[in-house]
Amino acid sequence: MKGENTIYIVDDDPAVRDALTVVFELEGFQVASYDTGDAFLEVARTKPPACVILDVHMPGRSGLDILKTLNADHYPAPIFIISGQGDIPMAVSAVKHGAFDFIEKPFDADTVVQRVREALSAAERRGSEGDKAGTIAAFPGRDLLTPREIEVLGQITAGASNKEAGRHLGISPRTIEVHRARIMEKLGARNAADLVRIVLTGEHRDGDQ
Repeated sequence: MKGENTIYIVDDDPAVRDALTVVFELEGFQVASYDTGDAFLEVARTKPPACVILDVHMPGRSGLDILKTLNADHYPAPIFIISGQGDIPMAVSAVKHGAFDFIEKPFDADTVVQRVREALSAAERRGSEGDKAGTIAAFPGRDLLTPREIEVLGQITAGASNKEAGRHLGISPRTIEVHRARIMEKLGARNAADLVRIVLTGEHRDGDQ
């Protein structure tokens, strides 16, 4: 059963775990923290939380290893990756492996809570509105996209900017850009207009399939 009000914090730094635990509990969340990826994985599959905050650098299993093990694209809770400022390529890789979004160090704990609340509100809003992205008709390459990429593609084809799409989906514009680039790469689109053309007509600009 999913813990609707529980946050899992996975970080080998006790100061980070303590700071985030305190601020989330003050905001009314239940918190469970883990200092290793293996300890987290023992409960992650059987008791999915409302949200996961996962450090990318840990002894043993890294954050990327955990994302792969969990098949994070299909995990029921959003997973935020914590990364240092020099870890942007790794953070981008994490998004490609199913991370919901990434939070750069140094961060303010209150800001992390706000980001999580935005993510949970966006998920609840999408649930109440129905899966609009799922209404995108079949097109060449649709099966190559992850569920989240299909959500982002739905926003792009609706004409949303990165900022608007991020606000709707509860993720940062930078992460939207990562998804956009990944979608274009998978579908062989040269630009946003080409992407829309592929989705709506199933054709590339030069006519190849």
